[in-house]
Amino acid sequence: MHRLRLKFGRGPQLKFLSHLDLMRLWERVFRRAGVELAYSEGFSPHPRMSLAAPLAVGVTSKAELMDVFLSRRITPGNFVQKVAPQLPDGISIIDIQPVTLEAPSLQSRLRFAEYLVEVEAQQGTLDVEGSLKSLLALDTLPWHHTRDTGERFYDLRPLLDDLWMVGQKDAVYTIGMRLRCDSSGSGRSEQVIKALGFVETPVSIERIKLIFT
Repeated sequence: MHRLRLKFGRGPQLKFLSHLDLMRLWERVFRRAGVELAYSEGFSPHPRMSLAAPLAVGVTSKAELMDVFLSRRITPGNFVQKVAPQLPDGISIIDIQPVTLEAPSLQSRLRFAEYLVEVEAQQGTLDVEGSLKSLLALDTLPWHHTRDTGERFYDLRPLLDDLWMVGQKDAVYTIGMRLRCDSSGSGRSEQVIKALGFVETPVSIERIKLIFT
């Protein structure tokens, strides 16, 4: 068995793809490319592929990481030669590296994810920067949202590690944020935007970095 770690980007063409659909897309790509995936054992075997963290629907990325287990060894260069021509618009391979089978999983080492969020606002720059500082100064931030399973109540503040202003163009601000992304919880950038007092839905959200221990 052989293990490769793939870094890839997901562009706006596929930003509304669900996590499950994305994994199915990769499986089809590997099948068309003739890459021999390793499969799990048990009653219902499935390809051994695992993302560091699922990407929310509507979010683009230039920092996705996925481990792929192969039944036959292949060099990273040959892997890219086979796979790249099969990729649809919106998916791009950025890097690929071999990883030992004994190495810890991506999920076990992931701690934070960084995002760039563009949001329209009528506030001035000083007001927006003040909102960032005020939110970071809080010790707690009671929060709730509604899902199909009902309302969920929790403290949003521990999921927020840092916020910073990146820039402004006309009435659109670009805000950077580092959010927790591990077994204790995952911060969502659109919730942080609401907590900052922005009314409009973000123009765009892009995941730019994954941070590991």
